[in-house]
Amino acid sequence: MFDTATLPGNPGCYLFLDKEGTIIYVGKAKNLKKRVSSYFQKKDHDPKTRRLVETIARVSVMVTNTETEALLLENNLIKKHQPKYNIDLKDAKRYAYIELTREPFPRIGIARRTGAKGDAAYFGPFVSAAERDSLIRVIKRIFLLRSCRKLPKRACLRHHMHTCSAPCIGGISEENYGKQVERAAAVLKGKANELLVSLREEMYEFAERQEFEKALAVRNQITAISHLTERQHVERPKENDQDVIAYTVSDDKVYLMVFSVEKGLLVGKQEYSFDHGEDFFEEFLVQYYADRTPPSELIVPVEVGEAMAEYLAERKGKSVLVTVPRIGEKKKLLELVEKNIEYAFLKHELKVKDLQVSLDLEDLPEVIECFDISHLSGTAMVGSMVQFRSGVPDKKNYRRFRIKTVTGIDDFASIAEIVKRRYNRLIREDAALPDLIIIDGGKGQLSAAEETLRGLDLTIPVVAIAKREEEVFVPGETLPRRLDEKGMALHFIQEIRDEAHRFAIAYNRLLRKNAAPGGDGKKKGLSKKK
Repeated sequence: MFDTATLPGNPGCYLFLDKEGTIIYVGKAKNLKKRVSSYFQKKDHDPKTRRLVETIARVSVMVTNTETEALLLENNLIKKHQPKYNIDLKDAKRYAYIELTREPFPRIGIARRTGAKGDAAYFGPFVSAAERDSLIRVIKRIFLLRSCRKLPKRACLRHHMHTCSAPCIGGISEENYGKQVERAAAVLKGKANELLVSLREEMYEFAERQEFEKALAVRNQITAISHLTERQHVERPKENDQDVIAYTVSDDKVYLMVFSVEKGLLVGKQEYSFDHGEDFFEEFLVQYYADRTPPSELIVPVEVGEAMAEYLAERKGKSVLVTVPRIGEKKKLLELVEKNIEYAFLKHELKVKDLQVSLDLEDLPEVIECFDISHLSGTAMVGSMVQFRSGVPDKKNYRRFRIKTVTGIDDFASIAEIVKRRYNRLIREDAALPDLIIIDGGKGQLSAAEETLRGLDLTIPVVAIAKREEEVFVPGETLPRRLDEKGMALHFIQEIRDEAHRFAIAYNRLLRKNAAPGGDGKKKGLSKKK
């Protein structure tokens, strides 16, 4: 254990280094001595922190005057060193910019990060992708700017649709194209009103010179820009901005979501997942607001320290209201984010649980195997088996079968054959059995599978789904069970059934293709039988 007796009781940052001298974690503390000591005294750390403590070879500290200064320093150190055990937001979606390149004929496009100084002009960032995409479409249409990365040798479809001035074929001079770029930049900078004044003057000049076609083109630009600015005024309110942040922890993983809200309307959403660790929430806030201005109000599920509130105020330039709602509309906003987290991150887990409830299963169906038969008028009879694990396809455990013991069209016997072959093999290999079996078919196919499993002395739950009415047949029930048409359980069964059907048809087609004259029966996959 480290000797922490000599550490100061001041606020500041601590750096953990491994035996190679690499900084593996940066943290901040109100009292460095107490905080660092806790790592080596506590015995109930989460797995991530345990791995961290086992790796620490040396500790370094940096003292600050206040905890707020420590937060600011922590952020700078994390960005500089990118330690292994600090949460990693690198893979998160970045806010995008609209880019106007600096070329003889500048290109308009979307950039995830700003490039080298002078390469292009950037406008944004845009929280809402829909707003950004709508704006760039209108800008291209109004000013006829190119979006191709390299000037082609002939005009593209956009020119023929009258949404590009085609500088590639000399459709516009460099000078006139430059004017259009300047006007587009003025709109993107929020200077549309100034641009409208100059455009109206230009329109009147063309009209006086009886250049009516040019006057009409300018008038169309004025109309389009006016409509755009009116819409932006409605869609981009300036006040009452809020960020609503919620999270859940599952299997030592944090699933976190940020909703950006303006005047009660959602304008953006960000999703993150990272390993769970101590103080992860405040560490997330530090990194998240390091490169963006905090909103006027932050709605969060847990209290944050006074130093965090001061950090947010420092980043914004004025105080930020941090709210932990218990009732009311703000509480409903927080619950909305929590619901979105469930669907964004835990939907696979939820649909597995819903299937368990809908089919009255004793155990959670973590591993599901589904069988299907495919043939063409009784020829090229094949079977397929797909496996879903924890709600998602496990393709390495897919299997396909050539029907060996059945002649003609007999789906019942074919199902019996491939079910027997599959589970005979698992029994011989002493391999794990699935939690649920699904048969693509009706009551007859279900009975064939049931009888086969009884013959193998297996008691695996098995159901069948019939395509026509999407009815689910359950052993021991005379009538089919009608699951909720909009429920996750039925959609999950359909997803699995459709995947088994797709896999069976693909194999059937492959067999028929290679059985045709000129086909190669030894192509990949045809010699592999299960």
